[in-house]
Amino acid sequence: MIQEEKKLPLPPFTLETAMQKVQMAEDAWNAKDPERVCMAYTIDSEWRNRAEFINGREAIKQFLTRKWEKELDYRLKKELWCYGDNRIGVRFEYEWHDAEGKWYRSYGNEMWEFAPNGLMQKRFASINDLAISESDRKFR
Repeated sequence: MIQEEKKLPLPPFTLETAMQKVQMAEDAWNAKDPERVCMAYTIDSEWRNRAEFINGREAIKQFLTRKWEKELDYRLKKELWCYGDNRIGVRFEYEWHDAEGKWYRSYGNEMWEFAPNGLMQKRFASINDLAISESDRKFR
């Protein structure tokens, strides 16, 4: 592994530190800054996002740039589902609209695996999208 900085808290996780990791991820993703978000992942991080397989921090940054160009007014909530040693399971939902103004709520689960330095080395996400009306939004 390439020597990288540490991203606290480090594994093995406790309930408190797992909840910190989840909140940190939620805050970073809601900032919609691909550069900031990608720095939480190892240089060679492996992702599955829906049916897309992404490898490496630079590819993650490119993916997130495309994502937030398409998913406008993005707002995310994450919830700790389970944790153990260097892994965390998360459920999430987020809302966004496309360029035509059609709103969606996306639901899913993520499985995270962390390197000893606290950076995420694997992220596997399963996501489903539901078309909603603007009046049905939960997150403002």
